[in-house]
Amino acid sequence: MRARGYTLLETLIAALVLALGIIGGVALQMASLRARHQALLLSQATQMATSLVERMRANPAQTDLYLTLDYDAYAEPLPAAPAALCHGDACASAQLALADMYEAKLQVRQGMPAGRVVICRDAGLWSGGKLRWACAGGAAAPLVVKVGWRGKHPDGTPLQDLAGEYAPGVALAVGVAP
Repeated sequence: MRARGYTLLETLIAALVLALGIIGGVALQMASLRARHQALLLSQATQMATSLVERMRANPAQTDLYLTLDYDAYAEPLPAAPAALCHGDACASAQLALADMYEAKLQVRQGMPAGRVVICRDAGLWSGGKLRWACAGGAAAPLVVKVGWRGKHPDGTPLQDLAGEYAPGVALAVGVAP
């Protein structure tokens, strides 16, 4: 008489295949969540950079003041508020520029993991196929708004370039006349 049913070996193999499938599904879900988070950060950075570009275009007399913006939320404390925030009040153009920069700092601090924002003149945004923070440009170089955050590899280690820095996520040319 032959016994019917599954052997212990067949059951173990089926459990192993099932476990591998579940592990693969979880890994795929984690990768999907990571990609979604990066896309959200990129969208926020693009909106913030676009907003800064528009504010600079509306206040071209203060281009030199805007060029002083280099804020790293990872290294610097909470930014100090300017004397006037210009919400519905009449402000001088310099006060408006300081308020714009303060709001940009707050957005970076609140919306990006250890974020950074820089406004500079830069003729060479790209290095090795990636955006870079360093600004290489003289008076004739275009104005650029750079926004980024400190990303991580899937294993949790910091995502850095060869120079040991993290790359900006977004860089937009301002287009304000020098």
